[in-house]
Amino acid sequence: MSLLPNGLARAAVRFKPAGFVGTFIALAMAALIVSACGILLETGLRASVPPERYAGAPVVAAADQKAHFVTGGGDDRDDSPEPVPDRARLDNSLVAKAGSVPGARTAVADVTFPVKHGNTPLTAHGWGSTAFTGEKLLSGRAPGAGEVVLSRAAKARIGERVTLTTADGPRDFRVSGLTKGAAGTAGAAGASGAAAQGTGPTAWFADTEAVRISGHPDRIDAIAVLPKDGVADATLKSQVAKALGDKAEVHTGDARGAFEDAQLAYAEEMLAGIGGSFGGVAAMVAVFTAAGTVALSVGQRAREFALLRAIGTTPRQVRRTIATEALLVAPLAGVLGCLPGVALANWWFGQLKDKGAIPEAVDLSVSFIPFVAATGTALVTALLAGYMSARRPSRIKPGQALSEASVERTQIGWIRTPLGVAAVVGGIIFARFAATSTGEDAANAALGVVMLFMLAVALLGPLVARGCAALFGLPLRGAGASASLAAANSRTNARRLASAITPIVLAMAFSSTLVFMHTSEERVTEKQQRDGITADHIVTSDGGFGPDAVRKAERASGVSSAVGLLKTSVLIPKGSGGDRWLESVPTQGVTGTAAGLAKVQDLKVKAGELALGKGQIALDAMLAESAHLKTGDRVELRLPDGTKARPKITATYERGLGLSQATLPAADLKQHVTSSLYAEIWTKGGTAASLKSLGTVKDRDGYTAAASVDREVNAWANGVMAAVLGGFAAIAAANTLVMTVLDRRRELGTLRLIGSTRRQVMRMVRWEALLVTCAGVIIGTGIALATLVPMMNGLTGEAPYIPPLLYGAFAGSAVVLGLVATAMPARAALRSPA
Repeated sequence: MSLLPNGLARAAVRFKPAGFVGTFIALAMAALIVSACGILLETGLRASVPPERYAGAPVVAAADQKAHFVTGGGDDRDDSPEPVPDRARLDNSLVAKAGSVPGARTAVADVTFPVKHGNTPLTAHGWGSTAFTGEKLLSGRAPGAGEVVLSRAAKARIGERVTLTTADGPRDFRVSGLTKGAAGTAGAAGASGAAAQGTGPTAWFADTEAVRISGHPDRIDAIAVLPKDGVADATLKSQVAKALGDKAEVHTGDARGAFEDAQLAYAEEMLAGIGGSFGGVAAMVAVFTAAGTVALSVGQRAREFALLRAIGTTPRQVRRTIATEALLVAPLAGVLGCLPGVALANWWFGQLKDKGAIPEAVDLSVSFIPFVAATGTALVTALLAGYMSARRPSRIKPGQALSEASVERTQIGWIRTPLGVAAVVGGIIFARFAATSTGEDAANAALGVVMLFMLAVALLGPLVARGCAALFGLPLRGAGASASLAAANSRTNARRLASAITPIVLAMAFSSTLVFMHTSEERVTEKQQRDGITADHIVTSDGGFGPDAVRKAERASGVSSAVGLLKTSVLIPKGSGGDRWLESVPTQGVTGTAAGLAKVQDLKVKAGELALGKGQIALDAMLAESAHLKTGDRVELRLPDGTKARPKITATYERGLGLSQATLPAADLKQHVTSSLYAEIWTKGGTAASLKSLGTVKDRDGYTAAASVDREVNAWANGVMAAVLGGFAAIAAANTLVMTVLDRRRELGTLRLIGSTRRQVMRMVRWEALLVTCAGVIIGTGIALATLVPMMNGLTGEAPYIPPLLYGAFAGSAVVLGLVATAMPARAALRSPA
């Protein structure tokens, strides 16, 4: 069928543009959402950062920075890679192999690790790295055994002996030289960010000594390979890759930057999650809402189509007219919607960068692909929705069409109704599955709950609307003539009512789910912290603490117990059967004994007995259950650098969200992290004055308040997603309400002609708006609860927490929106002639 513009469609758009305004707005908003999320997704897929530390090293060999969890075999083999939490390292013996290839001039073993000079953190390297960083001596000479070169920022003199805190404790070194320390000091820190980078104080040791005192002896971060004169980077890369085989990955160009900045992998994953996962849901909601608006627009013109059929227009001509109108309106709406979509993506990306979730060097990628996708989505949505809505009026006899145009059809749809019932049944099944699951299984099932119930509301809209009209209409019958008339109108025009209810349900359900999911997790976390922290003081310091600091804390006046905690993450397999993956879990490495830890933390052991021997681990009970683990099992986890380990589970405990979800002896972690220095020292007894020489001293309340700041990014992300989705649905709801009221000019004019006052008509409209918004709020709340209850039970083991004032703000906003969106067009309609 030809889709070239015909005269009827062009005349409709030209002479009755107001009839297409609502459709235009809905399609433009859909394009806005699709384009913004598409831009973020594309940015995540194309993100790159230029190398800084390795800018002078054309070829860099490094370990694979992803842990691979392989399940199945043959055609069913599945590999689930996950970025390692810290830094995967190479064996030092590979340096000689890399340096012996024909095109290599030299190969340098590169390490980056933190040390401390008093309370000042320093970033340490091997002196050999100056071959590619360009660092030069200002005075003195290169370091030898027992010597160190410091940057001027360290404020030391040549010949002076300094005490530096390393992974093994304090050691004395002689200062052999000084450097400016302003170039080439940015290093390849682990994802934990333990090693301070940048242009601050820096220390250089002899290469062999740097590897030995780094905390992970005989392991190095990377191998920088420098070429001989005339050797191309690609040629050298090929030679090094052949020599090292599968023991290392070889990088050139911006791939060096991706290895150097471990945060890039997490930024890529986050952007892909926002643009892909959330973007998929948001795009579906946007398309879904836009389709409903298009269907409403076509339905409001049923009288027009009936007249066309009565004067001899064929069904094919009616369908072609609707398709042509979509071709005339949708592309322009899509293009104009992309403009604010770019602005939204740019703002969103900038906020994430300001909050440190994205490296500064990453730029927003904007190409034609998201715009084509957004415009195409608007066009396809308009075409399909228009065709589906015009299917019946284009097929039935002209006389029947005129009859149905005058009075709303009451028969149920034999396609939509069974599908809607199936969606309800599916939602119930998913809700039951989520209620009996834990962890990610519960969260994933809960997402299916909200999607299926939303689909059910859309498909069963007229039936839902009639039920709401009957239920809420009962009290309205006794509230006066205007309220009684509003109830009668709602019962009679259920399809119109359904079009207005659905966007409000969308806004309420999705916004409530996203926001109250965070408030529920935050409340549980705060409660577990409040009950689980039994330490009197918690000491922190930039750069961390060595073993000597923990011993000093133990000897401080009044201290009965002091425990050093090394904060990092490990990867634990989750899922079951062939569907398994690795998930990053917050972890604490503990010095001392389990009895000492019990004095400063009440983990609330649920099963087993807490032990901190070599090869032992304790897990949060919810985590263990979701990973199908129990005490006595061995968990095949990946340590922070990706090394495989199989510690034995000695205990499970209930306060993992507030403290740490995995607890291991620090000795099992120290050689697998960039910084082997302890992040915190927890003490029982003592005073702040007796501990202040070690670092910043906080009490329980101060530590809890500081820890909550780290969760602000997640709260902000959820809030933004709720605002984007809820805002779109709110605009769609207002758009739909305005369209329905403006379409009732004849009805409102008739009421005025038969004696109703302007005040009575406006009161009727307000009652209808209250009925619509209250129905939408209640149904949306029900869907949110059906999602949140099993989800939070699976994730936290507790019921969701819904702050009354915040919920009241959501519900009140919906009611105000409905009243404003109906009152304004109703006043305009009453001022115009019937």
